[in-house]
Amino acid sequence: MKNFKHLLFLLFCCLLTTFTAAQDGGPTLDPAPMPLRSYELNAEPGALVFRADVPDGPAVLQISGEAVPLNFEGGRARLAKESSPRGELLLIKSGPAAYRLYHLSERSDGGVRLRQIPMWLSLLPPLVAILLALIFKEVVVSLFVGIWIGAFIAGGMRIESFYYTLLSLFDVVERYVIQALADSGHLSIIVFSMLIGGMVAIISRNGGMAGVVKAFSRYARSPRSSQFITWLLGVAIFFDDYANTLIVGNTMRSVTDRFRVSREKLAYIVDSTAAPVAAVAFITTWIGAELGYIDDGIAQISAMAGQEIELTAYGIFISSLKYSFYPVMTLVFILMLVYTQRDFGAMYRAERRARETGELFRKRSAAEEEDMENLDPVPGAPLKWYNAVIPVSLVILITLFGLIDTGMASTYAELAEAGIVLPNQSWGTVWGSIGQLTEGDGFFVKIGKLIGNSDSYVALLWASLSGVVAAVLLTVFGRIMQLADAMSTMVTGFKAMMPAILILTLAWSLAATTEELHTATFLTSALQDSVNPFLMPPIIFVLAALISFSTGSSWSTMAILYPIAIPTTWAICVAQGVDPETSMELLLNVIATTLAASVLGDHCSPISDTTILSSLASDCNHIDHVRTQLPYALTVGGVSLTATTLSTMLGGGWLICGLLLIAGLGILLLIVLRAGKVVPAGSAGID
Repeated sequence: MKNFKHLLFLLFCCLLTTFTAAQDGGPTLDPAPMPLRSYELNAEPGALVFRADVPDGPAVLQISGEAVPLNFEGGRARLAKESSPRGELLLIKSGPAAYRLYHLSERSDGGVRLRQIPMWLSLLPPLVAILLALIFKEVVVSLFVGIWIGAFIAGGMRIESFYYTLLSLFDVVERYVIQALADSGHLSIIVFSMLIGGMVAIISRNGGMAGVVKAFSRYARSPRSSQFITWLLGVAIFFDDYANTLIVGNTMRSVTDRFRVSREKLAYIVDSTAAPVAAVAFITTWIGAELGYIDDGIAQISAMAGQEIELTAYGIFISSLKYSFYPVMTLVFILMLVYTQRDFGAMYRAERRARETGELFRKRSAAEEEDMENLDPVPGAPLKWYNAVIPVSLVILITLFGLIDTGMASTYAELAEAGIVLPNQSWGTVWGSIGQLTEGDGFFVKIGKLIGNSDSYVALLWASLSGVVAAVLLTVFGRIMQLADAMSTMVTGFKAMMPAILILTLAWSLAATTEELHTATFLTSALQDSVNPFLMPPIIFVLAALISFSTGSSWSTMAILYPIAIPTTWAICVAQGVDPETSMELLLNVIATTLAASVLGDHCSPISDTTILSSLASDCNHIDHVRTQLPYALTVGGVSLTATTLSTMLGGGWLICGLLLIAGLGILLLIVLRAGKVVPAGSAGID
């Protein structure tokens, strides 16, 4: 175990040298460069100066992700590096877990300023934002302060200069907010959300949503059944978490309102079905990213250890599902709460308030009440359910169509790049040829490849636009509203989405600061050390949850951790002589755990985009949603962590995991029965 760091570091250097040689077609340094493990760094105009107690000759380290060769003479190496008044951050890596963060800038007198920034400071922006939001229950200012702190740290913490301190304030908007809005994926989500908001406003005013409530009343006859139908729709719309959240939240809000189910409970059900079901389903917009990360990690194992993993990336994903305790337990935990009609903590208080007083959400301020738009049906509107169901169904169907269509186009291009010539670009031809790109020709393997190649943002834009157009046409041709009134209502829907879009934009901006400050790198390196291989799953669980909580993104957590966790787990197993069968089970556990814990951290984080969208779709105060969901997510997370830890220690496999899952669900049921209180019936459903 003591030699593991040395082994991992040597493997890293071998990979680094191989990568550099492959780029240039041959060795870049002769003789082979030695790793630079300890050094002192200073700066002078136009250069960085490294000092180290090493023999004369070549050395290598990484600066901001790029391999940089150095040549030492007399314990000194000089690297040409220009600086600017604004400066830049330099992340220098000299070993597997040896990182230093510097800010290099040019002083006003022509000199150079080099300041080392302690990497633990990278935790401050998200932590400050989260703490302020939870304390003051005001998220916009909290996020802004978090971004400002991140901008100040990234600017080199030049507190001695009022100009640069003020500049860091301006950077919040100039750099980070604009950077967040300049991302095409972010813009797609904003446009999609606004169009969905416009559609919901129209189908509310034309009586369609009231018609849905009337139609659902034969099935949703109580708070319990209305919550169950919400859960059922959340599981049914499994192919994308964003679409799931906005469609289910907006559709079921009127139904649950009728039975005095609190908005906090609705937001929890919406949020806690969207990501968990998308994470474990075979055909989702997540699958492409997941398979890509897994494939890259397996390739690293092959390059590092010379061992081929026989399973395909898709096969590994399917095999790892037995360790996906958190998503599965979360979905069942919701059913327990619904069936027993029990809640605990802040959620119980919210539910009791809604049942007994009819206040479905915490009382808004006078300013907030003035901003609320009237979305009741217009006078004389027919309460026809199809005026809402047709646009919503169209959103679902066009999303699926868009995923398949863009997936077909991308797959056709991939086939062409692979030298596979097809007679035409028809769906049938492309579908029949997908097997040439995958190791296997089964339906789920092919559909997984197809959806993985799709562009979910394009599909969502097509779908939301189709839904709005359908809602307008049904309203105008049904003579419910004039065209001008319908368009005005659509703009009202846009306006209703703006507060959540502002929060979403600031959350993305905060994520940009954590990326620039390498928050995830710090958290990862802090725990990357010699450990017992059977402790890797719980360590990865905690690390993934922390990164996801701090960055507000399960996707970025997967992107960061998979390339590290997969080869590291395998290297530890090999170094400590673990047999191949057990090593594979540990690897599968780590793969599933990374994904599951990312979803847990995402559920707990006030700066998560899906958490914000759930609040938006449910028309729930965002901090109230986080405050009520947090105890539930942590409860399931704690039981899941225990099951994750024990699973491979007991040998792993489907049987052991199945028994642990049943035991975990039994513990959760016991918690619900002992800690939960039955929510009073009040006058639910009378209104």
